[in-house]
Amino acid sequence: MSTELSNKKLARIAGLIYLGVILTGIFSLMYVPSKLVISNNVSITYQNIASSQSLFRLWIVSGLLCYAFFLFLPLFLYKLLKPVNENYAKLMVLLAIISVPIFFLNAQNLFNILSLVIDTNSHNGFSIEQIQSHVMLYLNQYENGLRIVHIFSGLWLFPFGYLVSKSDFLPKILGVLLMLGCFGYLINFVGHTLIPNYSKIGISSYISLPASFGEIGTCLWLLIMGAKDKKTT
Repeated sequence: MSTELSNKKLARIAGLIYLGVILTGIFSLMYVPSKLVISNNVSITYQNIASSQSLFRLWIVSGLLCYAFFLFLPLFLYKLLKPVNENYAKLMVLLAIISVPIFFLNAQNLFNILSLVIDTNSHNGFSIEQIQSHVMLYLNQYENGLRIVHIFSGLWLFPFGYLVSKSDFLPKILGVLLMLGCFGYLINFVGHTLIPNYSKIGISSYISLPASFGEIGTCLWLLIMGAKDKKTT
């Protein structure tokens, strides 16, 4: 009984961390960019950032928090899913953690933007149009960095989904969705890289749905249902 309670507690801690990843991820990857960044309009984007510096700072902090949570998430999942298949559990942890330092390095682009907006002494005689161009350049570099991060955001979902589908305490359908989500991330990466204006086609949002449903569903299941202990001899 004590082992079962320990497993339930472990599952709920993992679910709570996962919830932190999801909430900060939605805020930093979707909500704030939708409020501040206007594609192909450098001037308005710069004005939005300059007039909403607090929101921009929250963008930076929430992104760093998201990947700080994500550093610990696979470690708790490893403890929970190691009995299913230890090799897949190790691969899951490796692929997940690789994305963390890449994101932290990529976040430097946002700090550079903040410096350009608030520190007039760093302009070094550049005109406002040149400063705006630099801001958009750093934003584009940040987006390119995220695409590299998302390679591993997708790859870790395959061993994770396999472990979920083979476990006896998580629904198999969630594992299938997670594995499909892996391919969705990779397809979107290839599409954004090879096809100009790929985001305007509209297919990328549909391809990402399995990952979204799989991750949110797994998070909620861990939080609400927990995990039963698997009997061993």
